[in-house]
Amino acid sequence: MLTEQTNLRNIAIIAHVDHGKTTLVDGLLKQANVFRKNQQVVERVMDSNDLERERGITILAKNTAITIWDPVTEQDVKINIVDTPGHADFGGEVERVMNMVDGVLLLVDAAEGPMPQTHFVLKEALEMNHRVIVVINKVDRRHADPDRALNQTFDLFIELDASDEQADFPVVYTNAVTGQSGLTPDLGPDLQPLFKAILRHIPPPQVDVDAPLQMLVSTIGYDEHRGVTAVGRIFAGRMQVDLPVARMMTNGKTRLEQVRYLYVHQGLKRVAVEEAQAGEIVVLAGLEDISIGETLADPENPVALPSIHVEEPTVKMTFGVNMSPFTGREGQWGTSRKLRARLFDELRQNIALRVTETDNADTFNVSGRGELHLAILIETMRREGYEFQVSRPEVLLRQGEQGELLEPYEKAYIETRSDTLGAVIEMLGTRRGQMLDMVDTQENNIRLTYLVPMRGLLGFRHHFMTATRGMGVLHTLFYGYLPMAGEIKSRSSGSLVAWEIGVATTFGLKNAQVRGMLFVSPGTHVYEGMVVGEHQRSGDLAVNVCKKKHLTNMRSSIREIDERLTPPRQMSMDEAIEYLADDELLEVTPQSYRIRKRILGTEERGKQAKRIKKTQ
Repeated sequence: MLTEQTNLRNIAIIAHVDHGKTTLVDGLLKQANVFRKNQQVVERVMDSNDLERERGITILAKNTAITIWDPVTEQDVKINIVDTPGHADFGGEVERVMNMVDGVLLLVDAAEGPMPQTHFVLKEALEMNHRVIVVINKVDRRHADPDRALNQTFDLFIELDASDEQADFPVVYTNAVTGQSGLTPDLGPDLQPLFKAILRHIPPPQVDVDAPLQMLVSTIGYDEHRGVTAVGRIFAGRMQVDLPVARMMTNGKTRLEQVRYLYVHQGLKRVAVEEAQAGEIVVLAGLEDISIGETLADPENPVALPSIHVEEPTVKMTFGVNMSPFTGREGQWGTSRKLRARLFDELRQNIALRVTETDNADTFNVSGRGELHLAILIETMRREGYEFQVSRPEVLLRQGEQGELLEPYEKAYIETRSDTLGAVIEMLGTRRGQMLDMVDTQENNIRLTYLVPMRGLLGFRHHFMTATRGMGVLHTLFYGYLPMAGEIKSRSSGSLVAWEIGVATTFGLKNAQVRGMLFVSPGTHVYEGMVVGEHQRSGDLAVNVCKKKHLTNMRSSIREIDERLTPPRQMSMDEAIEYLADDELLEVTPQSYRIRKRILGTEERGKQAKRIKKTQ
């Protein structure tokens, strides 16, 4: 028999990147008295990952919970909150947590309105038939127009075929930084209007606590003391510590397990409990090798829940054992066995990822939702002590119903100033982009909407930021598979390549910098085949950056100090991946990353180029 758990709500906070989700969670936690009055709390307390704090984005979905008083039912109500990523590349995190909640808070920036990722996350929520509360955030921002943002959000609901009930959504206006909210843009002193909206409009779980147990694992984590943890919602029945459960795995097999540790969320802590009922989001520990999408059920009546489905990857890279002359100098883990184990272990919690083996035992194909998705994995492994090499990203092609070749397309949403508009349109034109819309904004910027093959967007962001002098804004959203657009030139310039192993000198770099932009500084250890700069013309050029000035009785040994070099270009991990050409690899170690040629030998590269010319 279904009953309403009126003392419980499960919600997710969804939005486009940087629209204030994690900041709003900070305000909810503070005003629900989770922290002591004198407690020092960092900003964006839910972004606990180092990479999240450095990049200012949420990468992993995280759970917390608050308890507030409901004056209507006169009882304490627990609200389980899931903070989700806002970047499209981490959409897999959003897709799997939607199973755990009954409603969502959709945050929309009052100045920007609905953005590309708003479209994606709202589509996921509506397909699950979740109740939506629209939160117009940042109403104090310059050029904020809450009415326009609300109208655009309503148009988005209609565009996504929302039902009449879903389109009749409640609206709350907020300033997450100051912790204020209101039912109009004139905000009150606190977040009480938002709390009331959650209690009145998010439905409580309707569950059968006496039915056989059913729980779906949605997230995997790790606890230093308890090992692997599994987070999920109990859909039916009760779960008790030390009682047996049937673990129904994704491969169809069933295994009898025992729940050793059971926790629920309260604030930022996990509280150990002996029993939890249907409707609650719980954390289990003590189940080895558990995976996302598995069902924990009653051993006497095991019934599996529908597994979690996420969209297929669109981009792939090869991960291989580091074969450079500097291998083993900086990394702790570098063998193919360690690399293979780490990549396949990632699949247990990163369900949007795919890993396949190749004919070469030292190389693996890794597929993801975008360049950033794979770049975060590379950076995470690098910090864990792994040493490996990766290739340039490639799009995953498909065959259509008529046998034609299809490639992934993305909708690109671009904002730039009018004086750089011509350069941006020209760049997108060479990448086979099709303009869908162009409008002026209130800030005297131009907002463009383009349909572009994903091939054309690989390596595009750096050139775009350079052309717009760092002022441009670029967001993309996966559109679908369409017929191949034809040839797209990836990079117009070649590379400056070191032709011997040694240490780069000022004298050698001085001669090389007249041929292009340098990536290394004096004192850097280089090897033959390592890319040390970007050539100003097409085609690669071998340079001797280790060349020393010969000393005579007319020259002083300190004369070289007077040489002045242009500072080298310092590339981030993302920029280095974007720069790669088809014949180049990125060597990744815990201390550094170096771009190198697939074929290190200068003579061998020359012979290879001649062979390719003959076949053309």
